[in-house]
Amino acid sequence: MRNVPVLPTYDKDETTRLLCSAVHLDEEFARHAYRELTGDRLTALGLPLGVNLLALARHAARATGRTDRRDRRLAWLCAVWWLAVLTAVGGLVGGSPGLAEGAVLVALLVLGCSWTLVRAAEARARAAAIETRYPGARPQDLAPAVDDEAERRLRALRRPNMVPYTRSAERHNPFVGSGTKIKETVWQPIDISTPADAPGGGKKSLIPFDAVDLHTYLARELEKIAGLEGLRAQNRLYVLGPQVHYLGDDVLPDRLRPPNTEIQPPLVKAGLLRPGTGTRTYLSLERIGEGGRVIVSMHLRARLQHPSLSWEVAAYCIPPVHARYYGVHYLAQDGFERWWSLFRYATSHTWSALTGAPGRIARRNSAHRRYTRELEKARKEITKRNALHDYGAADSLRERVASWEELGHSERTDSQDFLHRLQQGVLIATERFLTAHHVDTSSFDRAQQVINTQTYNISGDITGPANIGSNGQISAAYHQGAQTPAAAGGPTP
Repeated sequence: MRNVPVLPTYDKDETTRLLCSAVHLDEEFARHAYRELTGDRLTALGLPLGVNLLALARHAARATGRTDRRDRRLAWLCAVWWLAVLTAVGGLVGGSPGLAEGAVLVALLVLGCSWTLVRAAEARARAAAIETRYPGARPQDLAPAVDDEAERRLRALRRPNMVPYTRSAERHNPFVGSGTKIKETVWQPIDISTPADAPGGGKKSLIPFDAVDLHTYLARELEKIAGLEGLRAQNRLYVLGPQVHYLGDDVLPDRLRPPNTEIQPPLVKAGLLRPGTGTRTYLSLERIGEGGRVIVSMHLRARLQHPSLSWEVAAYCIPPVHARYYGVHYLAQDGFERWWSLFRYATSHTWSALTGAPGRIARRNSAHRRYTRELEKARKEITKRNALHDYGAADSLRERVASWEELGHSERTDSQDFLHRLQQGVLIATERFLTAHHVDTSSFDRAQQVINTQTYNISGDITGPANIGSNGQISAAYHQGAQTPAAAGGPTP
């Protein structure tokens, strides 16, 4: 290998660090992430591709805790300030200038304390964001753990082999958490009933196989065949949300809690050999780009019905994080610039922070009570009326913070190259598998000529036969996508 200089690259946890730092600077995003990842819920979470959700949950909890403490203190100071103002007015009206003067001094003291409190809270938030953003300790080690139930749920999402998806997602994207659809197709069927020619004449004996054998072979060999280092391949059962209840206690041990995402392998195999209503197993092939900025995935399902084999193929992409979450890059880190930036921030935000603190606390409490009532209502429907609840996820947090405007030329071409390599790798692996099982591949050769014309256009908001669709353009808000109500009032029950 040539000896060349090392060029700069993204850290593997680039996106995780970026989002963990963003929660310290963006209060709205912090509260949304905190509710989504740690709140009481009934529904499953979408796939956390490219993001360490455990680290994000810990930092979101730390950030919301800090702003809660700030607002509680500001609410008390606001009450004192209004009392001082009323006392001053009363003193002036009642002819007590000394009392009025003292009350004015108290009011000014309250403003000074509020300014100091706002500045200190912002300084701590910026310090936490900078500490998290740049390489050092692991992001999840820089914030205290959340409650045990949330930690267990988030750890189980690292390698889930079951993903429940909501009924609404069935119509447009059952692969919740994989991003925006690039292509969806079923490849031309291949005849697998004809044995290959034997070396001295005659025919070889076919070696029996099933869809599980084929999926297992591809999962084991594709990284090497396609030349895609770091390819993640996993058989995963995708389940329609209401069907989760019928999969047994191992999948849903408590009907009033979210379902498990790690299930027994026989259930995953059953989704291939004997798929049920809304329960199908796919071989999910995922490539997380440099730093987790772009995630490209392909979901395959072997449709093995003798005498033919066809592949169901769906390709998806998640673009980089929206520019809204890059605020840490513009922070002054030391010297006079840092002091002046915090001074200006505190001066311009103290009044609104002080007078708005009671209202912010009231709105949060109201939203929490509203969500709790909705959750209690859903649980009563399950327990008292034996209602069939939809436990599926609608999307994922990573999808909601993405923006096609941030997708660069190199990332777009790298993603296209990945999908083409992956498609070719699937074809090569399929041919080798059939050859090893003594199947005549002449039908495969004819089908391959048609399949190789498949293209993948990764361009954002476009139209056409192989497109992302008009919903590819994603707004700056964190609550974009299918879960707008959840973003406004908490996670979906």
